[in-house]
Amino acid sequence: MTEKTPAIPDDADARRAVAPVICYPTETLPRPDLDLYQRARAGAEKIAEVIVPAREAATFEVAAGQVFRITSIEGPQVGDLNLWNAADLDERFFSGKTRALHGTHVSTGARLWSSLPHLRPMATIIADTLGWYGIDGFGGSVHDVIGTRCDPYTGNLLSGAPYHHCCHSNLTRALADHLDLPLSAAERHVHDVLNVFMCTGFTRDTGQYFMKASPVRPGDYLEFFAEIDLLGALSACPGGDCSTVHSSDAAACYPMRVEVFAPQPGALGDWTPPPRNGYDGSHGR
Repeated sequence: MTEKTPAIPDDADARRAVAPVICYPTETLPRPDLDLYQRARAGAEKIAEVIVPAREAATFEVAAGQVFRITSIEGPQVGDLNLWNAADLDERFFSGKTRALHGTHVSTGARLWSSLPHLRPMATIIADTLGWYGIDGFGGSVHDVIGTRCDPYTGNLLSGAPYHHCCHSNLTRALADHLDLPLSAAERHVHDVLNVFMCTGFTRDTGQYFMKASPVRPGDYLEFFAEIDLLGALSACPGGDCSTVHSSDAAACYPMRVEVFAPQPGALGDWTPPPRNGYDGSHGR
């Protein structure tokens, strides 16, 4: 039996014309003290540096109250970032809720929120040299929380061939090495990412996720204030600047740098890390 094309209702235009409503109004959302964070950053001392090789990932640690910076150093390169509570891997970056609260792309002043039941700020963006980009004529912007990370399962589904230097596998290997875990144990902690420097959006006609050449250039950086003790992992995506392909040996790829800075004693005054979310967990019972 052939299905008929659904009839267009007489009030179709009226239904489409209904104005949207913001799902999560953020007027009551706790605001970061950016002035405090940036003053503390101004006098901070560099205490660590990690170079992330092209098409690989590396881990780093940041204590609460410290700052970390991700920099493009040799050529246009995007990176996939995972964050965990350094003392509890079950508390990790929640890209979906970050997107719901701050939008599809993040910049200075946005916070990276942790998974349920914790739901608290893990890090706050305090500097972004690509903050000028905004939203382009295609609907693209940078630093997205909509892409999930390139992975070998989707690659195998679409091409029928394995590729091991995709960001999911890179992050899995890096976390396994850092914590001395089997790959299978490390993989369950790898999660949806912040796509640092990646320029993305959705097509207007088909609603598909797209990427385009990142505007990042060597020297550009994204800087974060650590709200809690963090373990991070960053993958230098095998798509390079994601202008044509990803999960490929064909793209020009470059290393990235992660630096950690410690503010001077007393620079943060009486600041303390945010507590876990105050919901009591009773779920109505």
